[in-house]
Amino acid sequence: MNPQVSVETATQLSVFLGNRPGALARVCAELAAAKINIHALATSDTIDHAVVRMVVSDPTKALMLLGERGVLALENDVLMIESNNEPGTLGTIAERLARAGINIEYAYLASTPRAEEGLMILRPSNVEKAERALRDL
Repeated sequence: MNPQVSVETATQLSVFLGNRPGALARVCAELAAAKINIHALATSDTIDHAVVRMVVSDPTKALMLLGERGVLALENDVLMIESNNEPGTLGTIAERLARAGINIEYAYLASTPRAEEGLMILRPSNVEKAERALRDL
């Protein structure tokens, strides 16, 4: 299998919120009011807080806005990969990274069943090396 992929480095924000109703809604409303679009989002929860990982249209502006509102947010680089929506695409990408000695620390992805393309967000152990490893896919 030879998937068609587009790989770019993106800044992801990890936002730490109280694990209660409305916390995410307030963050989304603040971002929308500032005309910041959310391109990708994943959440994970613990008993008392949630970590919301998101890739947004203007991460610098979002980070400043959240900080002004007292919301803890950290930034790090991830790979944003657009690819064809076919069985085996993620496996091919994961195998290529494994051969290069790169670990996938976490990933989130989505597409609708009928979509021709999907979007993956990968947090590799080495972003630059991973981008090089995937360059010729």
